[in-house]
Amino acid sequence: MDLFQLPIFQGVSREAWEDMRAQGCVLRRRFEKGAYVFRTGDSTRQIGIVCTGSVRIESNDLWGNRSILSAVAPGQVFAESYAICGIPMMVDAVAAEDSDIAFLCLEPLLKRRDSEAYPRILENLLRLSAQKNLTLSNRIFCTTAKTIRGRLVTYLSAQAAKNGSMDFFLPFDRQQMADYLNVDRSALSKELCRMREEGMLRFHKNHFTLLKMGEPGAPAPDTAPPPL
Repeated sequence: MDLFQLPIFQGVSREAWEDMRAQGCVLRRRFEKGAYVFRTGDSTRQIGIVCTGSVRIESNDLWGNRSILSAVAPGQVFAESYAICGIPMMVDAVAAEDSDIAFLCLEPLLKRRDSEAYPRILENLLRLSAQKNLTLSNRIFCTTAKTIRGRLVTYLSAQAAKNGSMDFFLPFDRQQMADYLNVDRSALSKELCRMREEGMLRFHKNHFTLLKMGEPGAPAPDTAPPPL
């Protein structure tokens, strides 16, 4: 992906963009799958931007328990709150696959507040951060339900709405999905199988299809699963 085409630089002229690069405002690095982009405790003045691949935002405690807070897709930003506020990272940012990451360096950018690019980038960053807040809010909704099925229904329904289809691919494998929903992996797999047996959904690996009443594979009205 051409860095100039990233959403955070939308509306910035090519001339202003080239000037930013010349001033060292934008860097680019390659990370292999599993590599840390940022670690808990790191201090940074750089905003991460996914060019290709994806990044997981994780919280890991001292006993090795992991919670996945979000998955950052191409074009999205991460670590912006820590970079702007200047506080140490409280989460890890890990490459979920081989990824190209761009970094918007705040120090040289702040020295050029009179440039054409500065207000455009602030506007774009505000929009991207708002979108990210919606994603994080959705995880709160997904983990509010007391039962595993309740969390699955909330999460899968949100994914269907996001993709505009009852047929979609999830960004997580089973363990990552369990970490995202904050449940045991084995219990999650058992509940998914029960939901499949009841005709609520079909799945293969991270490909899911949600079923409505009357669709092939869905339960008849008198055998529908009880309400949550």
